[in-house]
Amino acid sequence: MDQMIVEPRNYLAEDPWTLPLEKFDVARAELFQHDAFWPYFERLRREAPVHWCDSGEFGNYWSITKYKHIMQIEANHEVFSSDVKYGGITLRDQLLDFVMPMFIAMDPPIHDLQRAAVQPIVSSESLANLEVLIRARAQSILDDLPIGETFNWVDRVSIELTTQMLATLFDFPWEERRKLTRWSDVATAVPGGGIIDDEDQRKAELIECLQYFTVLWNERVNATPRGDLISMMAHSDATRHQGPMEYLGNLLLLIVGGNDTTRNSISGGLYALNKFPDEYTKLLNNPGLVANMVPEIIRWQTPLAHMRRTATRDFEFEGHKIHEGERVVMWYVSGNRDEEVIPNGDRLMIERDRPRRHLSFGFGLHRCLGERLADMQLRIVWEEILKRFGRIEVMEEPRRVFSSFVKGYETLMVRIPEDQVRKH
Repeated sequence: MDQMIVEPRNYLAEDPWTLPLEKFDVARAELFQHDAFWPYFERLRREAPVHWCDSGEFGNYWSITKYKHIMQIEANHEVFSSDVKYGGITLRDQLLDFVMPMFIAMDPPIHDLQRAAVQPIVSSESLANLEVLIRARAQSILDDLPIGETFNWVDRVSIELTTQMLATLFDFPWEERRKLTRWSDVATAVPGGGIIDDEDQRKAELIECLQYFTVLWNERVNATPRGDLISMMAHSDATRHQGPMEYLGNLLLLIVGGNDTTRNSISGGLYALNKFPDEYTKLLNNPGLVANMVPEIIRWQTPLAHMRRTATRDFEFEGHKIHEGERVVMWYVSGNRDEEVIPNGDRLMIERDRPRRHLSFGFGLHRCLGERLADMQLRIVWEEILKRFGRIEVMEEPRRVFSSFVKGYETLMVRIPEDQVRKH
């Protein structure tokens, strides 16, 4: 008998408006890499805001796509858990033989205690000190940019600034700071997407990360407490006795949280202003709009597309029976475009009323620890950009990350025309 050959689905060739809803798998990385997912979420918000996918690449899951429903799931952490023992916070389960506990993937009370251990890094006093440092570094990075030449904004500005910031937060060896960028990318990469080939490579590189940071831990655990994140963990009762994999998990949480979100919002903001040139004109005419623009950029970009929870028991939600153990995916990238809450959500509007009404930092007890730091970095970058340059031109469509978790950019090729350089 001839063997039947099943052709692989070409998700990019499908029409999301005519495709049967039961065939929707919005978590396909290729949809995000090609910025092709928007109509899928628009249709889900209209027709199936609580949607079951039984044939996903990473297994079955519920998609929650409306703002109000995401808030309800976030607020009910007893039923919808982020604990690593259920699989963690991303649609892709952590590997059973390589489980990395981290406080974002824990429930109270342990979550609260471990989060409190590193909370001082974003105290008002710490942020005031960091602001001076961030501004000096932003000035140096921007002053070093080529004029009249095309270059990759992602590498020269977004990655460099955020990696410098991470190196400071960890008091990490300065000359090796790009290791932090690499480990962040490896931690979130989809195998075969260009960063890692398979899970064995991910494990090997993350073990190198653990070994490197273990040396730093051993230096600081017996030293006088300092103001960096490693020292904070080494000297807190909540974290000083964590095992190696838990230490690695918390490190990666802080690395990814401090890297991907800010990095991709810095790139996404420039891309968005080029996409909506009238808004760019408003900004150039009134630099005082920066403070309002920053949270609008973070909403429009939504640097992490989703967070996942797992049902701890059977639960009725919006007329659907969610069963114990089922994955529930909150699509921030969809909730941030929900017209019921955010009018003209597809547009960047730098004068938007209530711009902080977005889901990019999450909600409730898992709300992003570093949101004030991220806001501050973006504000400073744009204040310094506007002192130096007029319109920075995006030369071509960006190359996007192959991931349905990190919504970001690998390249954004730009040019600063000579007539757009300002004296400062």
